[in-house]
Amino acid sequence: MRMTKEHIAAMQALIEPLDTEETRQNYRDGLFPRSELTQDLNRRYRWDLMWAANAYDVVKDADYNDSHINTALKSIVPAL
Repeated sequence: MRMTKEHIAAMQALIEPLDTEETRQNYRDGLFPRSELTQDLNRRYRWDLMWAANAYDVVKDADYNDSHINTALKSIVPAL
């Protein structure tokens, strides 16, 4: 199952304002909680933005798994 364009657009509207250059640099520099445990920085960044933006609320009642959500987040948030 793929996410609908409407869900992706709604998530994007919530996430994009938080995806600032300052935030991106903080993640590149490891200035975020438990950075030493992070194995995939880009995935961690995408998911942290989603949770900070409360974007999960957009899709919580849909039948998406983590893979579907992560694929949508990749299309919304450029790699660090």
